[in-house]
Amino acid sequence: MRVVSLVPSLTEAVAVSLPGVLAGATDWCSHPADLAVPRVGGTKNPKLDRVLALAPDLVIANEEENREPDLDALREAGVEVLVTEVRDVPQAFRELDRVLEACGTVSRPRWLDEAETAWSRLPDTGPRLTAVVPIWRRPWMVLGRDTFAGDVLARLGVDHLWSAHPERYPRVPVEELRAAAPDVVVLPDEPYRFTADDGPEAFPGLRCALVSGRHLTWYGPSLAQAPRVLAEVLRAARR
Repeated sequence: MRVVSLVPSLTEAVAVSLPGVLAGATDWCSHPADLAVPRVGGTKNPKLDRVLALAPDLVIANEEENREPDLDALREAGVEVLVTEVRDVPQAFRELDRVLEACGTVSRPRWLDEAETAWSRLPDTGPRLTAVVPIWRRPWMVLGRDTFAGDVLARLGVDHLWSAHPERYPRVPVEELRAAAPDVVVLPDEPYRFTADDGPEAFPGLRCALVSGRHLTWYGPSLAQAPRVLAEVLRAARR
C-alpha cells in the first residue's frame, strides 16, 4: 500500500500507525518530526504531477483542507481518493478508524484508544468561559459554527461567541470582537501564528490564552494529549 496524505493530522496518524505506508505528504505536514517522505506542495495547492509520480494506491484528503477540483483531477487520473469530514471529536475518531482501515491497518493503534480514553475522562475545568477564537488577522477571522476546534473547546468548558454564526469562519472586525467582552481570547498558533507579541495587543484589558494549534485543530495522535495540554492553558487564563 502506497498512501499520499494531503492533511497534516492524517499524515501523522498514518506515519505513526503504519510505518512505511506513507509515500508522500504536503509541505505543511510537520509531524512526526522525523518524517522523511517526498513533499507534494501545500494543502490548498498540491502539485498534482508530484502526487501522480508517486503512484499512490490511495490519497487521503479532507473536505475543508483540500480543494474539490484537485481531488477531482486525481480521481480522473485513476487515483482513489478518500475524503474525510471532521466537525466534532466523536466524528474525528470515526474518521480516523476509517482512514487507518483504508490504509491497511490490521489492529487499532494504541494511541487511538488512549485518545478516546482521554476524551471520555476530561479534566475538571471549573466554571464555563465565553471566548472569541481568532484564526486569522488582516482580516480578522474567528471560529464560527460547526467546527472541530469549537467542539474541542466546548468539551473543555469554553463557549465561543460566534458558534451560531451562519458562516464557519466569519470575518469580524476586531472592534466587534473586543466589544463582545469575552472571558478569554483564545489565540492558536495556526493557521495564523499568534504569539505573545502578535495578537494579545489587539485585545487590551482582555485575558488571552495562547494555545497549540496542533492540539486545538488536529485530529490524530495529538488527540491523546490535547485535553490535558489545552486544559492547562485555559485553567491559567481563568486566574
